[in-house]
Amino acid sequence: MFRPKVPTMPQPTGPVAPPTVEPATITPGAPAPPPAPVTPVPIRLAVRLTPGTALALVGGGTAVVLVVGAVLVSMLLAVALTATSVAVCAVVIRSVLPRR
Repeated sequence: MFRPKVPTMPQPTGPVAPPTVEPATITPGAPAPPPAPVTPVPIRLAVRLTPGTALALVGGGTAVVLVVGAVLVSMLLAVALTATSVAVCAVVIRSVLPRR
């Protein structure tokens, strides 16, 4: 009941012959067309920062830094709280166990 049953591989029933591979014939095709001329890419103008856009970028960057900082500080606080509680549990268990 608890022994695993290993499946057996089915054996081929008829004659087994390797598949035959026929060589492919190469027929010459039409010559490739000449490459098309390359058109120059138009020059893009530089992005202009207005005072409002710069202020929005600074505000967005500050918000991202504050949110990421708050998340990291909360994770550090969670780790410190967990370590403190484990240390308190260890001290309590050590004081409860009889000395040898």
